[in-house]
Amino acid sequence: MDRPLRILVVDDSALMRQMVKRFLEEEGMQVVATARDGVDGLEKALQLRPDVITLDVEMPRMNGLDMLRRLLEVAPIPVVMLSSLTQQQAPATIEALAIGAVEVVGKPGGAISLNLAEVRDELVQKVRLAAGARPYVQRLTQENVSSPPTSSVAPPPKSAPTDAVVVIGSSTGGPGALLKVLSSIPANFPAPIVIVQHMPPGFTASLARRLNDHSPLSVHEAREGVVPKAGEAWLAPGGVHLVFDPKRTLRFSMTLPQHGVRPAVDPTLESAVAAWGKSVVAVILTGMGMDGARGARKVKQAGGWVVAQEASSCVVYGMPRAVIEMGLADRICGLDEMPGILRQMLERISMKQNPNDRSID
Repeated sequence: MDRPLRILVVDDSALMRQMVKRFLEEEGMQVVATARDGVDGLEKALQLRPDVITLDVEMPRMNGLDMLRRLLEVAPIPVVMLSSLTQQQAPATIEALAIGAVEVVGKPGGAISLNLAEVRDELVQKVRLAAGARPYVQRLTQENVSSPPTSSVAPPPKSAPTDAVVVIGSSTGGPGALLKVLSSIPANFPAPIVIVQHMPPGFTASLARRLNDHSPLSVHEAREGVVPKAGEAWLAPGGVHLVFDPKRTLRFSMTLPQHGVRPAVDPTLESAVAAWGKSVVAVILTGMGMDGARGARKVKQAGGWVVAQEASSCVVYGMPRAVIEMGLADRICGLDEMPGILRQMLERISMKQNPNDRSID
């Protein structure tokens, strides 16, 4: 019989530590230790080498961000952040995901004894998921993400807009991957980008701001009634599906979750095909499960293009794997290659290429 997952719980609140420990142990996991701050947590992490760490953001002596940075420098242990859905903690949580945390569980407001019980199943699921993940570690830290060009840098040559759309889907490991890709896409990118990242409500606005700060593109949390334009990227808000109407306008849908999540990538891709036909490029990044595969099939059937992230750069090789194994990917590549490949695909769309010719240099 396989041994139980070994978990370290790091949280400023004694009650929260107790509840997280109980929830995880009720599901057969072993909480090998708890810690009340980052100093104690880092020491126990390096001594015990647990399979997963649950980590609070605000703690005395050493906060969660500092502990995470120091941990991942020496030990790539998967970390799940437990963060309150507040304006103060949401940006720090997005920072943690960019540094290399695998997942985030949002703690609703109210009494601790009640609010964590509301997300018990999510906590258990994400801790189990994290055990099989590979943190990005140093490759996608803030220091390695390019900043957008400053006003003193000459802008790139103008690029004519393309009558097309790029839809990016991501889940576990997605914030770091999105930072890597969007930081390298120029401001004159010829098509709008719409992003669906599996994330709890309350965090997507902060993620959009962070992406905007590190990308030459104009990145925003999506709003209903917007018609996306070239040079823009729009991020689906947590808690709603993001879809296009026949006029290519962004709309929110409260239909049931798909693949256990809302927003899901599939509804966005399916509605994009209905609005743009063959002029859709689907990009499936790191994440667990099969969300995006059904939508990618629709894109391919319409004559559009599909890009999947290659295995070695994925935190969780699930969503891209499904697309690849179903034979839907026109190109399988790492994050560094994606901006150039996307531009080539958009050029092929603008030239109205033969749909049977899928060659890309």
